[in-house]
Amino acid sequence: MNRETVLTQIAADLDELCCNGDRHVGSPGNRRAGEYAGRRMAAAGFAVAKPEFDCIDWEHGEIFLTVGGETVEAFISPYSPACEVAGEFTTAASIEELENGDFAGRIAVLHGALCREQIMPRNFVFYNPEEHQRIIRLMDAKMPLAVVAVTSRNPELAGGQYPFPLFEDGDFDIPSAYLTEEEGRKILSRQGSALALKIASRRIPSKGFNVIGSKAGSDKRKIVFCAHIDAKKNTPGALDNATGVAVLLNLADRLQWYAGKYGIELLAVNGEDYYAAPGQMQYIAVNRESFGRIVLAVNTDVAGYIHGKTSYCCFGCADSVREAVEAAFGDGTQYVPAEPWYQSDHAWFAMHGVPAVAVTSEKFMDLTTEITHTPADSIEKVDIGRIYGITCAMEELIKRLNEQA
Repeated sequence: MNRETVLTQIAADLDELCCNGDRHVGSPGNRRAGEYAGRRMAAAGFAVAKPEFDCIDWEHGEIFLTVGGETVEAFISPYSPACEVAGEFTTAASIEELENGDFAGRIAVLHGALCREQIMPRNFVFYNPEEHQRIIRLMDAKMPLAVVAVTSRNPELAGGQYPFPLFEDGDFDIPSAYLTEEEGRKILSRQGSALALKIASRRIPSKGFNVIGSKAGSDKRKIVFCAHIDAKKNTPGALDNATGVAVLLNLADRLQWYAGKYGIELLAVNGEDYYAAPGQMQYIAVNRESFGRIVLAVNTDVAGYIHGKTSYCCFGCADSVREAVEAAFGDGTQYVPAEPWYQSDHAWFAMHGVPAVAVTSEKFMDLTTEITHTPADSIEKVDIGRIYGITCAMEELIKRLNEQA
């Protein structure tokens, strides 16, 4: 296909992924996106598998929060249970205050150091600091009626969302809400007043699936290209991460007649922006004994931003693989090497001893601070020509790795 035809197809892929409902795990939109990716891979001659896993969808209505009868603007924490509670509240700004405070039968109002970063979900295995686990254990033990968290910004863990939900965890069963520091001051300045909180929400048992397109090579080793197909609820998820999936689909088209030594696997993994990473956990469970056959895992996330270049970095790569990567992404007008970062799916490949490459936008940190995980993550922020360029570089990388074999 000529360049203009390819660009038209990339635009159609992005439109399909971003404009047909939310892609959060377990949602109808997520399933539609997965089915679409599977059809596109199959049309390019890839054998497609869609292994399922259990998950929960979540929907919510309105939230009402008052202190001393005054309305306070707040937001429902994702996956929070519903509640209608009222009474006294106890505040805590540190783990020590949480340990020593009386929260039973009261509403817990958390602020300060306790809320400086999003608490990792109870059962999230890839990154879960002891301090976060301790906070979860204390919340279980203290048995508050509900939690109200005063948060600010935490781009490393929560993206550009402000305020951010302190808890985003379907395994955390205490109703919770979050609010800005300005709204939080209304509560913190009214010690002794009654707090009332009503949350309308429900968890919905659901199913999700990964999409895996495969082409065999002449031996059992393979190169894996991955991108997460899910997005945060209530966001278009264009850069995070429809662009990554568009890379996989465009690469499938390019490899329609592939017949190299290494097998090719296109992995649209489902769960990077979901509290339990179910697609990742399923893939690891199935492939744990065969990670040694993966020559390289290449992950694309938050790529294709209209400003800046595309960046890449290597993890655990042998010199020969690193040379192939640097040669494939050698056009300094388009690509730039970057410092290692770990907030995506290449990290768990590297944790399991698989050489990995991460491809993203040069302005990754700016994007995670202001755009990703927000409604601003729209198609208008994407340069489809950069998606085209990334897939050209990946095709060149495959060629060079096969030549080394």
